[in-house]
Amino acid sequence: MNTEITVHPKLQHYGLTTANLDAMIEWYRKVLGMTVNHRSARTAGAQNRAPFSALAFISNDEVHHRIVLFEIPELVADPDKRRHAGLQHVAFECATLDDLLGTYTRLKGLGILPLWAADHGVGTSFYYTDPDQNNVELNVNNYGEEWTATEYMKTAPPMVAPVDPEKMIAARQAGASPWELHERALAGEFAPTKPFDPRTRF
Repeated sequence: MNTEITVHPKLQHYGLTTANLDAMIEWYRKVLGMTVNHRSARTAGAQNRAPFSALAFISNDEVHHRIVLFEIPELVADPDKRRHAGLQHVAFECATLDDLLGTYTRLKGLGILPLWAADHGVGTSFYYTDPDQNNVELNVNNYGEEWTATEYMKTAPPMVAPVDPEKMIAARQAGASPWELHERALAGEFAPTKPFDPRTRF
């Protein structure tokens, strides 16, 4: 038993409360491919212990659950959410830029559009909001592997180059490599026609 050295446990899952369990399950199914591994309602005997009426454990990989959703019917959206401390966003990494761009196209066909998209130097990120207005980031590592990306982050200044996914897709279909897209994004070539102010939602 190690009692002296800090271990490095990996992030396994997170929990969200919601008044919209069905809508949340469906959104995460569409966006991230999550499936329900367990769903149950609170039993009568648990009424004095559990503050929720139902829960669902969902995952999109071999782990039994990556998100647990707790349904609390009386919850209401916080109109002043940005002024309160809390979880700012969660992120899910795509294996390739084509996976990220393809996911954007698939979700667009379902009427799900990103709130904002940007090349951050270390990665390219598309930000979505779930039915409860939680920010969910889909990203790709621009360097293709973690060591180089980490070294970049340690040495490079913070960078944000807003991008229009449609412009990136057009350039990719015209033959640009993922690295060329990254360089062109940082040069401002894929800037959105209508600027987005992250301070209004983030």
